[in-house]
Amino acid sequence: MTAAPIPVYFIHGLWLHSASWQPWTDLFRQEGYEPSAPGWPGDPDTVEEARANPESIADHGIDDVVEHYAALIAELPAPPVLIGHSFGGMIAQKLLGQDRAAAAVAIDAAQIKGVLPLPLSALKATFPVFKNPANKHRSVSLTAEQFRFAFGNAIPEEESAELYERWTIPAPGKPLYEAASANFNPHSPAKVATDNSGRGPLLLISGGKDHTVPEAVTRATLKQYRHSDAVTDIIGFPDRGHSLTIDSGWREVAETVLAWLGRQNLEAAR
Repeated sequence: MTAAPIPVYFIHGLWLHSASWQPWTDLFRQEGYEPSAPGWPGDPDTVEEARANPESIADHGIDDVVEHYAALIAELPAPPVLIGHSFGGMIAQKLLGQDRAAAAVAIDAAQIKGVLPLPLSALKATFPVFKNPANKHRSVSLTAEQFRFAFGNAIPEEESAELYERWTIPAPGKPLYEAASANFNPHSPAKVATDNSGRGPLLLISGGKDHTVPEAVTRATLKQYRHSDAVTDIIGFPDRGHSLTIDSGWREVAETVLAWLGRQNLEAAR
């Protein structure tokens, strides 16, 4: 009897539409997985709709997004692999810590509670949100110049501009405010069950030139898992920025993820 394909959910972060995962879902389907990329709560179906209705995604916080994906996961025949980028990487870690996933990959993941480094480049990348406290309850868009600094700094300017036009959407400010205050809030939604030794394997991926989630943040995230006996690996791409899931080098990252998943013996765990 042939085993059913392992489901995979791709989880986007701030400022990118879920459709930006399309090349990944095509590749994973070719490799025998059952992938999909559901959006965040309130996300319209297309980039154009999201830009035309920015308030549809306003004021959604971390817990809202976690509960949204948890409900989707509950409808699956088996626990999925979760692959998240930026805040999507934080969401993937939270769901893995709650034993809702078979494995997770967190790519340039937003900082979880307990992670202390806050590099200046990360502050600059998120300044469009923090410059106005009212943005906590609003959606915020990036300019092409802001996207270039936050996402496209490690790729040619022309490519950054093209990615900005193709994939960017407004993003809720609330998750950034929640993450920024996490270490002062004992009940922060950015808290992850990092000490769970019974969870599935986790891969953290960092981009060495990432301005939004610098490598130091990912290394500090790894240390948060020191009390867990579960598999926790880290792989770095020294020359890549925050756009590494959508730019011309995406396939190298995706194939690295596929190779890592292939070593985790997930079929045997089902």
